[in-house]
This record gives sequence, structure tokens and C-alpha cells, in this order.
Amino acid sequence: MTEDDIYAQFARAGVAVEKLEHPAVFTVEESAAIHAALPAAHTKNLFLKDKKGGFWLVVLPSERRADLKAFAELLGAGKFSFGKPDDMERLLGVTPGAVTPLAVANAPVREVTVVFDAGFEQAERIAVHPLRNTATIALPFAALVSWLESLGHDVRIVALP
Repeated sequence: MTEDDIYAQFARAGVAVEKLEHPAVFTVEESAAIHAALPAAHTKNLFLKDKKGGFWLVVLPSERRADLKAFAELLGAGKFSFGKPDDMERLLGVTPGAVTPLAVANAPVREVTVVFDAGFEQAERIAVHPLRNTATIALPFAALVSWLESLGHDVRIVALP
């Protein structure tokens, strides 16, 4: 699925999306100016692999530290390691730095489990990359979850430690 396909699907569903173009960013620290310019709950996206070979996309608020051991324990995943870039490209169609929950649309159904921190439920909007790290879009969190579920993907909303 392309970025334009995603925008078209949101438009057909009546979902308002605000887009901000910017220089490439690879870390949350590099994103500070974007956070100021685009009011929304910004994300940290972790592409992970469990010890059984299953893939996960864990989405945290950008300012949160990631505790992979605690996440794996809570989610019943055994042990997490970071997914390899070739798996990321094969499953999500994106490269490191551009990981986004939107990319799950490119994965075969049930190949990547998406987990959002429950804190996003309190946010009016969530900010994510649109398959590239040279733009950020903001949209209603509930609309993002509904869209992923409408494509057949498993989405879990969990209070992550």
C-alpha cells in the first residue's frame, strides 16, 4: 500500500489527517521541532521479534523508555529482540527510521501484532510517519485503530510498563 492509498482510504472514511513535511528524522530527539509544530501524541515505534519468530510493532508515547523485558513478559511473548531491517522491509515495506503503525497495512494479516500503549486512548490525535521519515501526519487515534482492524490486523491496546 502506498502513502497515497492510505490518504485515499482515510478520505473515503471521512478521517481528517494533518500532514507536516520535514527533513528526515531517525530518532525521537531529532523530532522535537515536529512535536512543537504538530500538536498530537507523538510515537516511538519498536519493530520487535519474539523468540518463537513472531513479529510485533509496539507503539509508545515518544518520551517513554522502552523496557523490552517487561513488554515481553506482559504480552506473553517470551523474549523480545529488535527485528532485522530486512524483515522490516519484507513485512512492512519501510526502512529503519520510517517505522509506523501505518506500515502494518503492507504486512500479511496476522504476521505482525500491533500493540499501542493505552495512554494513546486519552489523546485527541496520534502522530505517525506516513511510510517515510520525511513527513509526519496526525489523525484521531480511534480512526487509526479502526482502519488497522478493518484491514484484518490484530491490534492490542495495553497499559505498557
